[in-house]
Amino acid sequence: MYLRLWPAIAMTLLIAGCDMLGLGPDPRIAQRESDARAIGGACRYALRGIEDCYRLNERAPKTAVFEGWKEMDQYMRENKIEGARSTIADAADSSEAMQTDKREGDGKNAASR
Repeated sequence: MYLRLWPAIAMTLLIAGCDMLGLGPDPRIAQRESDARAIGGACRYALRGIEDCYRLNERAPKTAVFEGWKEMDQYMRENKIEGARSTIADAADSSEAMQTDKREGDGKNAASR
């Protein structure tokens, strides 16, 4: 009688121990999902649209970014929190600003000579 139960007990113990051997989900995947949700939340707080968030963070999983954005949107609405505008300028705007700064700087240097 007991000899028939030993294989069943042994298999149960082996299956229960699988998680202890490191055969579970990869922690890097969970970290990547968590980071993507944080990115989505930060985009929402910065009053950035979800499409812009996707474009700025192409390597992040879109589903996790959207979940983070949606959670932050709900949290901000429930607590009546106003977002903060992002101070990052577009690449075209920043290069144009740098060119005008250089021109103004050249004129000041020439006038002071």
